[in-house]
Amino acid sequence: MIKIIVCLIGLCLLNVSVFANSDIDKVLDTFHQAAGDADQKIYLDLLDEQAVFLGTDGQERWTKKQFTEFVTPYFSQGQGWRYQSRQRNITLIALANNSEQLAFFDELLDNSHYGECRGSGVLKLTSDGWKILQYNLSIPIPNTISTDVVSKIKEYHQKNR
Repeated sequence: MIKIIVCLIGLCLLNVSVFANSDIDKVLDTFHQAAGDADQKIYLDLLDEQAVFLGTDGQERWTKKQFTEFVTPYFSQGQGWRYQSRQRNITLIALANNSEQLAFFDELLDNSHYGECRGSGVLKLTSDGWKILQYNLSIPIPNTISTDVVSKIKEYHQKNR
């Protein structure tokens, strides 16, 4: 009997995890779709009020308010950016007192301008569903060319100080 109860509890927890991952996938897919469609309302509504967006440039660290100011000129002209997720990993975290749930994710993305990119970040479960707390967009650099890329970055910073 105890084995049956333990199995049932395990199945329930597995189902909760599957549903949560499905909801998180939907949030991230909608986030990317809204960016491609230049749909500012949907795009920004998926960000938590405390959200931070980190762009590919080291200077790009925006609060939600700052990020709103950044995207508005583009989106108001119908100009967005399309990233297609090719692979995604999600890790659910329940905090000690179970009062808050977080999810960490990383995803490989394809973009016509930048090629392969990586998105990573954190979502939290709110009364309005999952919201993005942090999104970090980066360009993964193959190790075999990293020395050349680092050298070019150093050159750039020396010229622009």
